[in-house]
Amino acid sequence: MAQRFGGKYSPQGPSGSPQQPLPRAEAPIRVTGRWRATILFLSAFAFLFPAFGDEPNAMLMGLCAGGLLILSAWLSRDGLRARAEWQARKVARRPAIPRLLFGAVATGAALAIGGIIAHGVSITPALYAIAGAILHFGAFGADPMRDKGMEGIDAFQTDRVARVVGEAETTLAAMKDAILRAGDRRAETRVDQFATRARALFRQVEEDPGDLTAARKYLTVYLTGARDATVKFADHWARTRDETARKDWEALLTDLETTFADRSTALLANDRTDLDIEISVLRDRLKMENR
Repeated sequence: MAQRFGGKYSPQGPSGSPQQPLPRAEAPIRVTGRWRATILFLSAFAFLFPAFGDEPNAMLMGLCAGGLLILSAWLSRDGLRARAEWQARKVARRPAIPRLLFGAVATGAALAIGGIIAHGVSITPALYAIAGAILHFGAFGADPMRDKGMEGIDAFQTDRVARVVGEAETTLAAMKDAILRAGDRRAETRVDQFATRARALFRQVEEDPGDLTAARKYLTVYLTGARDATVKFADHWARTRDETARKDWEALLTDLETTFADRSTALLANDRTDLDIEISVLRDRLKMENR
């Protein structure tokens, strides 16, 4: 459906926008290979439908084989998403659960049960299991098995950052959901712009967990206030179309965006100061050793 232009120079463009340029919006994480998980899910019915025409023991094994393939498809889809998120981050911990590995095991087990149904207990089901696991690995690949960009970073700090950023992302999602009730594209664009600015601070804290203490108030208290104000504005605007309320709400988001930008700049300046101090200390040490 066609949408009205709402850019910076449009008469309907967002007012009260910050003068500082916005950070580049994050590209959506692209998860490749989901269609393979769909095919794996559909293949489960090759065991499920025939199972109901067999004797009880064969029916039970057929249902188990089909259930394992469904489980494998679910694990594989989540594993692909977790790997894509790991690849998209500069600093990331490996997935806590190796879903693709477990999916390969589940596929192998399902084919082993199918082999037992067809050939009884022999070497053939074991070969089916090995072939199934290898084919799964070839189709979906492996889970990330190492942390990325985590050298010299405290694991406890990264866990704290992950929790706080996760809560902040939930708050942004609630803002996005709330503004949909207003039925106003300009307001939705304004929330997207605000989210872009906030996520720039998220990524900075993720890359340097030591900044969490300085940025925590901005990721919790300020974002929660923005969400609550957006919820109230959306309900009020849907009823009254009050332009004064819109201007006040947009001014609030602008003030918060400026605060986020200033905090990001301050954190970067602090990182640069720490780096300059480290370089200065190393240079002094080298001069002393060369005397």
